[in-house]
Amino acid sequence: MGKPTAEEVISYFDTLSNWGRWGDDDRLGTLNHITPSIRKGAAALVETGNVVSLSRDIDPRNADPLKSGLSVVQRYMALGEAKHHMGDTVRFDGNSEYVGIVGHGSHTHLDGLAHYTWDGKNYNGYDADETDSIGGAQKLSIHHASDGIITRGVLLDIAALHGVQSLEPGHAIMPDELTAAEERQGVTVRAGDALIFHTGHVARALQDRSREIGSPQAGLHAACLPYLRERDIAVLGSDCIQDVQPSGFDTFDLFRPIHVVSLVAMGLWLIDNMELTELAGTCAAENRWEFLFTMLPWRFVGVTASATNPVAVL
Repeated sequence: MGKPTAEEVISYFDTLSNWGRWGDDDRLGTLNHITPSIRKGAAALVETGNVVSLSRDIDPRNADPLKSGLSVVQRYMALGEAKHHMGDTVRFDGNSEYVGIVGHGSHTHLDGLAHYTWDGKNYNGYDADETDSIGGAQKLSIHHASDGIITRGVLLDIAALHGVQSLEPGHAIMPDELTAAEERQGVTVRAGDALIFHTGHVARALQDRSREIGSPQAGLHAACLPYLRERDIAVLGSDCIQDVQPSGFDTFDLFRPIHVVSLVAMGLWLIDNMELTELAGTCAAENRWEFLFTMLPWRFVGVTASATNPVAVL
């Protein structure tokens, strides 16, 4: 399969659309694929009970380690709560803090369906202006994923497919690489899955002290969008921002085609900047590439993202 033209990618907003598939008022998008039977089957995959975190520490002293240009992380401590009010006569005391954070950025985070718009519309035809600075995302908020994302996880190791620790920056992953990884690993991506693909980008970026905002990174080419729709996955995650950067298209409208078509047309939730080095090593050592995937996003009303700590239970 060759690379689609810009016009063909733009046509995906119609040909790959899930608008109305689960009703005109649907706000879950592809999370509808995760049924009780899917969760039950995923739980049955647990063999050892070992857990691998797919995230990293969030540290206000190093808020943007991947040079996303978006990260803001603040922590303000309120120390000595009891003494502040009661004086030095009290024997116990306590501390608390104010935390301010941009949901998107270098940390592992879940993109909600109000994150991107196209022609003034969000997923399922909701108007983009139904997200504003006062009410936030009023129709497609992160808190709609209140059941969490608990399903079968599948790791496709694209870096290992090419025999490297990390793909070269700017490597555009094509659909035949996804299917080749499935064949190599003896696993098939199916409906309701959390599809996670390993590029090695995060590990490379964390070691590259010269990295600048906007530097190239490996990721999926827009040609992979029909594959994602055909497999009916519930969520897509990676140790990058999903899209290859640069995207390969001259128009800025397709700066991040995986993001905009997935979120707006398909209602496909995205997990950016995961930590996958340990999981890739564990899966290779055990020669098993499916596991119980669990993630509990914020129940934060009106926001378009959630910093999160997804885990694989093996």
